[in-house]
Amino acid sequence: MFGSDSGSGDSMYADQEFGRCGPADGRGADCTTDPRLFCPDVSAMPTDLLGTGQPGEQELASKMLQIQSKRFYLDVKQNRRGRFIKVAEIGADGRRSQIFLALSTAAEFRDHLSAFSDFYASLGPPNPDNLPEDGKLKSEMMTKDNRRYYLDLKENSRGRFLRVSQTIARGGPRSQIAIPAQGMIEFRDALTDLLEEFGTDDGGFKGELPEGRHLRVENKNFYFDIGQNNRGIYMRISEVKTNYRTAVTIPEKSWSRFRDIFGDYVDKMKEAGTSAATPTSLTPDSPATPGSHKK
Repeated sequence: MFGSDSGSGDSMYADQEFGRCGPADGRGADCTTDPRLFCPDVSAMPTDLLGTGQPGEQELASKMLQIQSKRFYLDVKQNRRGRFIKVAEIGADGRRSQIFLALSTAAEFRDHLSAFSDFYASLGPPNPDNLPEDGKLKSEMMTKDNRRYYLDLKENSRGRFLRVSQTIARGGPRSQIAIPAQGMIEFRDALTDLLEEFGTDDGGFKGELPEGRHLRVENKNFYFDIGQNNRGIYMRISEVKTNYRTAVTIPEKSWSRFRDIFGDYVDKMKEAGTSAATPTSLTPDSPATPGSHKK
């Protein structure tokens, strides 16, 4: 039923560049980048995106919804860090999109679905000659750790739909799904069933994560940001120059090993007498601020 918002970048299918990988059956392995975690290459991807049945990960429940020409899979998964829901959308052409929701975020999303459904029910019939300029009828935003979710009830010449976009702070890909407006109640009810069975406790680390840090070396800036997702706690180290940005992500369990390797190199360079005369250090009073090193 739905087509793209021509020229707006809000395509229901074709413009969903992240969180999918070509024709798929919706259940097997895929090659997408996990929107929960910036990964520079496939070898660094969390294993739950490289196939099912990975060691240490268990699928606890799954629901499938057929809404118009689309199929939606809601999978409750569990690993050593906690539980989360993977939502996969399979379009009529076989293309796949997916987002990830912590259980607490899924509960918030369920409540928003009720509000969006009530608003949708109060609308009159679509009027192709009087469409909103940006296509948006109602919008909300959810935040979870370093992720943001944008909920937009939209209308185009083909109909009305709820677009759910997931982004990660300070770079990383965007992924999104689009739920036909007529299916929001059915989607909410399926989500409610899963949450009633598994609750809304995410599990994982409960304490406060350390603030980000900033280090400047010559004409480069390095930012150290600590984050958490359903795979655990990680450190993202971003190198930023004018018109250039790259980043690596290091899982918490390997921090001590990285520290030992760096320490070993520092000692060897000192022994060789080639260490820098004035070493550069982190400035405790210069924490990284959100968005401070975006392009």
